[in-house]
Amino acid sequence: MKKISIMLFAGLLLILSSCGTSSNGELDKIVLADAGWDSIRVHNSIAQIIMEEGYGYETEVTSGSTAATVQGLRQGDINVYMEIWTDNIKELYEEATEAGDFETVSVNFDDNVQGLYVPTYVIEGDEERGIKPAAPDLKTVEDLKKYPDVFADPEDPGRGRILNAPSGWAVAEAINDKFETYGLDETMNNFMPGSDSAAVADLVDAYEAGRPWVGYYWSPTLVTAKYDLTLLEEAPYEEAVWNESKATEFPPNDVVVAVHKDFKDQAPDVYDFLSNYETSSALTEEALVYMDENSAEPDEAAIWWMNQHEDIWTSWVSEDVAEKVKEALQ
Repeated sequence: MKKISIMLFAGLLLILSSCGTSSNGELDKIVLADAGWDSIRVHNSIAQIIMEEGYGYETEVTSGSTAATVQGLRQGDINVYMEIWTDNIKELYEEATEAGDFETVSVNFDDNVQGLYVPTYVIEGDEERGIKPAAPDLKTVEDLKKYPDVFADPEDPGRGRILNAPSGWAVAEAINDKFETYGLDETMNNFMPGSDSAAVADLVDAYEAGRPWVGYYWSPTLVTAKYDLTLLEEAPYEEAVWNESKATEFPPNDVVVAVHKDFKDQAPDVYDFLSNYETSSALTEEALVYMDENSAEPDEAAIWWMNQHEDIWTSWVSEDVAEKVKEALQ
């Protein structure tokens, strides 16, 4: 029994130390969530630079699915979440907020869209590339079921293929519902890529070859900034219809910065900084394009972005913090 008690005590100490909390309740280390896409990684890097250089905190990133990282934020294993897509996880978000498990401190951006996209040349063609329109009458998501031959599944002759979001992403469930609601499953296969990078690779291969492609994506991303894509239409968003069948466009989505319930007391200076954090889809896509064109990592893109937009990020912090960060960026 003593051995078991000692092991449990040691395990408890390990858990406490991994959370980065000191004996006085303040944080020694701030843990941020990485839910698997590039824009959250860029915003993480911007926030980390400011936290480390401006406020003197150590930082760390925990990677996982949306569900896992949101649960980590609720439990306090994660302190900061730079991009919660609130309507993608509406029930979970509202439940956790009402329970007081975490707090939304700012809206990072709210000018985003998401849904099923096709390359514009599928509808309009591309004379310069010698591509003829393969589906000139394609307008809506529901129309897709008419085009299994255009979006042929290479592994299932006679049926088409639509790329869903990666498995484990909350939005994938909404697209599953759309398959049933619109009757897409009559002629099309619902394919879930293993990761965002796999979905992007599939799109890029098709786009560069001029082949038809259809799948889920969203903005702000490098994909929507770099490639000429058309978002397929759906009925305007109505909450009741969406809740019943998902037979509308995706709901407007505030993409927010949230922190664990104890964070305000643990790191009040950083809490104040994050309360001022605000960007836009266009600003975010600038960093993503820089990453692509320069084969840069998210932290490198963050440094470039901060040098380009000093007027923006310095408005989030005090003058003395801004000076520390500017000196570190030189």
